[in-house]
Amino acid sequence: MAEAARIPPENVRPRLPSGATILVCAYDDEEKFRQMRLEGALSLREFETKIPSLQKSQEIVFYCA
Repeated sequence: MAEAARIPPENVRPRLPSGATILVCAYDDEEKFRQMRLEGALSLREFETKIPSLQKSQEIVFYCA
C-alpha cells in the first residue's frame, strides 16, 4: 500500500469547488466533526455513503486537527 502524502491546505482549497478533490474530516464522532469542520468537508459518515459512486481516480483528502 502506498504511503499517504501530506498536502498543504492552500493546495487543496482551490480544487474543492470543482469537485476535483473531496475533503473528508477523519473523525468518526459527529460532535467532533461539527467542531472541526472545514468549509466544504464531508463527515466520515457522509463519505462512506458516497464510496460506491466514487471513481478510482478521485482525489480524496482526509484531515484531522
